[in-house]
Amino acid sequence: MTPLGTWWKDPTLGSRLHELRREKDRPRVGILAKQYAEQALKSLLEDRRAKTITITAQQPHNGWLELQIDIIDATGNPQVFRQPVRVI
Repeated sequence: MTPLGTWWKDPTLGSRLHELRREKDRPRVGILAKQYAEQALKSLLEDRRAKTITITAQQPHNGWLELQIDIIDATGNPQVFRQPVRVI
């Protein structure tokens, strides 16, 4: 949830997920969240720290959107992360 470009040492670090706090809980917001997460994690694939990254968005329509991020790291080990994103 670090806003993109706010860390002085690496302006490419972060994501745009914080922008979704003011969005209504619509299907297009789930698509945007997935795209923002893919953009933020793209560098993991580019520098080969991860082999694959799969992101799915679930919207239970309770004011939250949940991203599930499945990563196969460089050693072949699976990693699973869940990121809640507040929406209106």
